Amino acid sequence: MAIEIVRVDYQNEQQARDLIFCLNSYALDPMGGGEPLKQTVKNKLIDALKSQMNVFSILAYVDDQPAGLINCVDGFSTFSAAPLVNIHDVVVLMDYRGQGLTRKMFQLVEQVAKEKGAIKLTLEVLEGNATAKQAYQRLGFAGYELDPAMGQAVFWQKTLLSSE
Repeated sequence: MAIEIVRVDYQNEQQARDLIFCLNSYALDPMGGGEPLKQTVKNKLIDALKSQMNVFSILAYVDDQPAGLINCVDGFSTFSAAPLVNIHDVVVLMDYRGQGLTRKMFQLVEQVAKEKGAIKLTLEVLEGNATAKQAYQRLGFAGYELDPAMGQAVFWQKTLLSSE
């Protein structure tokens, strides 16, 4: 079994197709919402990623087949006056789970983040996703809090525009 972890070149048509395949597989999973990506999103995603200077993606291949994906967005910590990297999507396809792909992809994410001068990595995880939470804890992640008396931060959202 040959494992390859690469930083995605959005200009590379095969990597672009593999990114969309992995992201759609994640979207279909209950942890990704259980719905396929809209065709309009599939059609415009790679061009949208190409236009962003603050995103990068990591793909995992097993025997030349797409097996995992992490999408990242650069951010900024005002409390530290330094860059950070938010890990936005993490997926390992069902047939490839248990092979250490998450750890290997995160190693490249950390390398890229350090090259960017990032002070930390952030991510959000569904409360009920025990498997992912355990994996992230093994990788050194923990709930975010400023004051234990105030509890951990909670990720919220407000939709402004449709993605179509």
